[in-house]
Amino acid sequence: MLNRIINFSLQNRLIVLAAFAFIMVMGTYIATEMDVDVFPDLTAPTVTVLTEAHGMATEEVEKLVSFPIESALNGAPAMRRIRSSSAMGISIVWAEFEWGTDIYKARQIVAEKLATIEGKLPDGVESPTLAPISSIMGEVMLMSVSSDSIAPMELRSIADWTLRPQLLGISGVAQVMVIGGDFKEYQVLASQDKMKYFDVSLAELEEAVAASTENASGGFINQYGTQYIIQGEGRTNSVSEIGQTLIKRKGTTPIKIEDVAEVTIGAAPKIGDAAVNGKPSVILTVMKQPNANTLKLTERIDETMAAVQKQLPAAVSLNTHIFRQSNFIQASIDNLQRTLLEGAIFVSIVLFLFLLNWRTTAISLIAIPVSLLVTIIFLRLFGFTINTMSLGGMAIAIGALVDDAIIDVENIFKRLRENSALPAADRRPALQIIFDASSEIRNSILIATLIIIAAFVPLFFLSGMEGRLLQPLGISFIVAIFTSLFVAVTLTPVLSSFWLTDDRRLQRQARGSWVERSVSSLYRRVLDLVVRIPRIVILVAIILFGISMWLMTGLGRSFLPEFNEGSLVISVVTPPGTSLEESNKTGRLVEEIMMAMPEVSQTSRRTGRAELDEHAQGINASEVDVPFTLTDRDEESFLEDVRDQLAMVAGANITIGQPIAHRIDHMLSGTRANIAIKIFGSDLNRLLELANQVKRQIESVDGLADLNVEQQIEVQQLRITPNRTMLAQYGIRLGDFMEFIDIAFAGEKVGQVYEGQRSYDLVVRYDEDQRDTAEAIENALIDTPDGEKIPLHYVAQVDVSAHPYSVDRENVQRKIVVSANVAGRDLRSVVNDIQTTVEQTIDLPDNYRVEYGGQFESEQRATRLLLITSIGALIVIFFLLYMEFQSLSLASIVLLNLPLALIGGVFIVYFSSGIISIASTIGFISLFGIAARNGILLVSRYQSLEQEGKSLRDTIIEGSLDRLNPILMTALTTGLALIPLALASGQAGNEIQSPMAVVILGGLISSTFLNLMVIPAIFSLRKS
Repeated sequence: MLNRIINFSLQNRLIVLAAFAFIMVMGTYIATEMDVDVFPDLTAPTVTVLTEAHGMATEEVEKLVSFPIESALNGAPAMRRIRSSSAMGISIVWAEFEWGTDIYKARQIVAEKLATIEGKLPDGVESPTLAPISSIMGEVMLMSVSSDSIAPMELRSIADWTLRPQLLGISGVAQVMVIGGDFKEYQVLASQDKMKYFDVSLAELEEAVAASTENASGGFINQYGTQYIIQGEGRTNSVSEIGQTLIKRKGTTPIKIEDVAEVTIGAAPKIGDAAVNGKPSVILTVMKQPNANTLKLTERIDETMAAVQKQLPAAVSLNTHIFRQSNFIQASIDNLQRTLLEGAIFVSIVLFLFLLNWRTTAISLIAIPVSLLVTIIFLRLFGFTINTMSLGGMAIAIGALVDDAIIDVENIFKRLRENSALPAADRRPALQIIFDASSEIRNSILIATLIIIAAFVPLFFLSGMEGRLLQPLGISFIVAIFTSLFVAVTLTPVLSSFWLTDDRRLQRQARGSWVERSVSSLYRRVLDLVVRIPRIVILVAIILFGISMWLMTGLGRSFLPEFNEGSLVISVVTPPGTSLEESNKTGRLVEEIMMAMPEVSQTSRRTGRAELDEHAQGINASEVDVPFTLTDRDEESFLEDVRDQLAMVAGANITIGQPIAHRIDHMLSGTRANIAIKIFGSDLNRLLELANQVKRQIESVDGLADLNVEQQIEVQQLRITPNRTMLAQYGIRLGDFMEFIDIAFAGEKVGQVYEGQRSYDLVVRYDEDQRDTAEAIENALIDTPDGEKIPLHYVAQVDVSAHPYSVDRENVQRKIVVSANVAGRDLRSVVNDIQTTVEQTIDLPDNYRVEYGGQFESEQRATRLLLITSIGALIVIFFLLYMEFQSLSLASIVLLNLPLALIGGVFIVYFSSGIISIASTIGFISLFGIAARNGILLVSRYQSLEQEGKSLRDTIIEGSLDRLNPILMTALTTGLALIPLALASGQAGNEIQSPMAVVILGGLISSTFLNLMVIPAIFSLRKS
C-alpha cells in the first residue's frame, strides 16, 4: 500500500503540493481559533449539595441533615465517593462520580435521590440546593474593590449589585463569590423593656415588621375608556416610615414599631472577611464553567470590568490583578512555544551540518509545521484544547517528527548521488530513483513509527486524574508522529523530485559532506574493533545495564513534579472557636511577613467563608494568595525562608501550597496537602486523640513539611435547654419557645427592602446589648400566652458546654485527617516511612481504621498500570519486529537492545533530580519506541545485504556505515530538540514535559551509541 501511495504522490505532484498547502492554511487558521487552557479539564464529576440549617448545632446538622442526604445518595449509579462537612448552620455534601460520567447525568441522579428525602428534613432546614457546575481549575480570577473614603457597607453593595451581576452575565462564568465588607441589612432591634412597657409580644412585632414593606394588588377599574390598575404601595426603604408602622392600639394610643424597637441600617453578622495587602477590602472570586477558554474568558472579564470601572465612584479602586490564572497559562504557552522554536533551530543546524545542503534540510524541516498543524486540526475535530499537555506532546515529538523525513530524504539523496556518478548511459530517471529509494526504507519507517506509537499506548490505560492529564500528551504525540510518517511517503518524495534532481549539484556532493566522511571514518575503526571483540562489547553493555538497575532501586518516587505557578496559597488555621476579629489579626500578621519579603509585591486574604462558597471553611481559617517573582534566589530557598518566617506565627497551623497544585491535592484526597492520613471512627474525641498521636509519631520523618491535624475539636457553646415542665406551667409550647430563641438571638428575616434594583433583608432581633452575654440571654423576656413576660431562665437552663465545631465524613463515616506536604525528599519514601511508623507505634481501637490518600495513591496506581501495560506494549513491539524481519532471532536482537535505552535514562535521573515521577516513567516507556527505530534500521540493512550474498564482515561493516548517517541524524535531531525542554524545568508549563525530556535525552544517548556497537556485536555472534 505504501508503494502505491509513494507512486501516486510522484505521479500527481502538484495535487500533493496543493493538498498540503491547503492543510497548512487550514491548520494555521484553526490554531488561532483554538481554546487555550493550562491543563486538560481535570474536574472529577462532582455534584455539591448545599443545605442551610438555620441555627442548628454541628452535631444536629450532621445527624439530621448530612446523614440523611449521604444515605440517600449512597449507592447511586457510578458513585465513587461521598464526602461531607457539617458545621453550625450548614451542611455541604460532595458526591463524586466515576471519571467519564456526564456531569449533567450526575446532577440528575443527585436531584432524583434528593427528591426521596423531600419533606423528611427537620422544619427550618432549607431545601438542599445544587451548587453551580464548576471546574477544579475554575478559579480564574480574584479581584478586589477597595477605598480609603467609602464605607465597607457601600463597597460590599457595589460588589454585590454592580460587579457581580455584570460578571455573571459573561458567557463562561459559572459563579461569582463575594467576601469582605459589611453586608447591608435593614434591622429592627427590639427593646425588651419597651416591649414590656407597651405590652407588645415578639410575635406581634414580627408580624408588624413583615407587613411594613408589603404591597397589595387591588385588581383594576375601567373609567372613561381607560383601564386603571389598582396597586397598594406599602413597600418603602425609609427607616422612619418602617418605624411608624402600627403594631396595635392600646386603648386609644397607637403603638408603633419605633416605640418598641430601633429601626436602623446595619451590617449582618459576618461569616467571612477579606483584605488586600493587609487592608480591609471586598474580594470577588470568579469561577469558570468547565471547558470554558480561560484566556478568552479573562479577556471578556477585562473588557466588562473596564466598562464598569467608568461607572464606579472615583474613590473606588478596582484591582483585577490579584490572581489571574491566565498569567500562568500565558507564561506556560509562551515557554513551550519558545522550546518548540529552539528545538526546530537545533534540528536545522544538525541537518545542515550533516548534509551541507539547504534543500535537504528544508525538505526534512517541512515535516515539522505540517505535522504540528495536522495535530492541531485533529485536536479541534475531537474536542480537545491547546494546553500545556497537548503542546508538551508536540514539543517532545518535535525532534522525532523529522526522523521519517530524514531517513527518506537521506536515502533519496544518497541514491541520487550514486546515480549521478554513473555514466550518462547507465543513469535511470530521477523519479524512478526517488521511488526506489523511498520504497527501500518504507517498511523500516512504517514499523519504526508503529513501534513508537505502540510504546505510547500504555498512556491510554491510565484512569482518573492522571489519565485525563496525560492522555492529551499521548494523543498529540501519536498524531504528530503518524502525520510525519504520512509526510515522509508523500510530500518528501515530491519535494525531492523538484529540489534534489539537478545533476551538477549531485555530482559536486557525490562524496558527501565533511561531517559524513569524518564520522564514517571514525565509526569504521570502531566497527573493526567491535567485530574482533564482540563478547567484551556485550559484557560491557550488560555491566552498564546492571549498574543502572542497581541505581534505579535508590531513586525516589513521586506523582507529579512541583509546579512553577509563581504564586503561593498559604492556609492559616487558628483553633476552632477563634473569633473573626482574632482570625483577621493572625491573617494580617501573615500578610505583613510576606509583604516584607523582596519577592512579594502584594497579598490578598480571604478569612472564613463567602455566602455562596461551597468550601466548608470556618471563620478560624484564612487563605492568603501570594504572587511572587524570584530575583536573587531559587524557589527552594525562597520557600524555606517562607516556612521559617511563618513559623513565628503562634497558635496557627500553616500549610503552604500553590493554586493549581492545591486544587489537585484537594480533588485527590479532599485535603490541601500532598499526603492525607485519614483516621475513621465514631467518637470525635477519640479520633482527635489518635490524630495527635499520629502527628507526634511521624513529625520526625525526614522530608515532612506543614504537618497539621484537622481542627475538628470541641468548642464552647451556649446551650439553652428548655424545662418542659415549666413551659407547660406557663402555657408556652415548645415550638413557640424555639421560635423565640431563633428570632430573639439569631434574628429572623421577615421581608425585603428594595432600593431600586437592589434588595436587602429586613431582620427582627433583640437589641445587641440584650443578647451579647450569657447573663443577658438568661434574663431575656419571653412571652406567655396570657400576655405576661417572664425571664428565660424561668423556663430554661442556660449553660456553657463543649460541642464539635465541625464534623467531616467520608463514605458515611466520621473521619479526621492528618495532612502534610513533602519538601526536600521524594513522596513515595516519605509515605513508606509514615506507614511503617504508624503501623509500629499506633494501636487502633476496634472499629477504627487508617487510610492514606493523596498524590502517592495516584502515583502507585499509575505506575502499576503503566508497568503492566508496558509488558503488553513490548509484546506488540516484538510482534511488529517479527512482521518486519520474519525471523525470531532478528526480532530478538532488536528487542534485546531496548534495555540499553534505560541505561542513560537512569543515569541522567540519578545525577539530576534523583526522583522518578509519572512523567519520568512515561519517558522510559517512550524510549523503547525511539531505541527500536535505530535497531530496525541496522538489522533491516543487514538482512538485505545478506540476501545480496555479502559476507558476514562486509554485511556488518557496510550495513552499519550505510545506516550511520540516518541513525546519528535522527538521534541528534531528537536529542537536541529536547535540550531546551530538558533545561526548562524551572519554567511554568514545562514541569511535566521536562522530566520526560530529560529521561528521553539520557536514554537516547546511551541507546544510540550502544546500539551502534552492541547490535553489530550480537549479529556477528549470531551468525558465527
